[in-house]
Amino acid sequence: MKFKYEIEGGNFSKAGNASSEVKKILKQLNVPPPIIKRLVVALYEGEVNVVAHAWNGCIYVEIEPERIDVKIEDKGPGIPDIEQAMQEGFSTASQAVREMGFGAGMGLPNMKKNADQLNISSKVGKGTIVELVIFLNGKR
Repeated sequence: MKFKYEIEGGNFSKAGNASSEVKKILKQLNVPPPIIKRLVVALYEGEVNVVAHAWNGCIYVEIEPERIDVKIEDKGPGIPDIEQAMQEGFSTASQAVREMGFGAGMGLPNMKKNADQLNISSKVGKGTIVELVIFLNGKR
């Protein structure tokens, strides 16, 4: 099963819509709740990152019998230093984004904690691609 969700940068009123839809699908497929929780946390963090930092983006979710693959691709400023961005508390979010309660610098670290595999590639001035995998057998 494959799904695609388009994300509009700056539109916080829709942030979380894709992760909510995927959660409903996974519940219908009887995926164990702990796995759903891990995926939804990682997906939500990625979705909010696109809304907070990029101009637009797409989320691709592929559900297979053994795993769930997620690709979050955005067009935006990119991440100049991925290693620094992975540090808890580091954020480049604007003051306006922080005042809305986002931008605490936990997005990428939370994605890493909840995914079985995580890969991030980014080009400054072009955008970022985050790929994550969660295995359905629960083995990390």
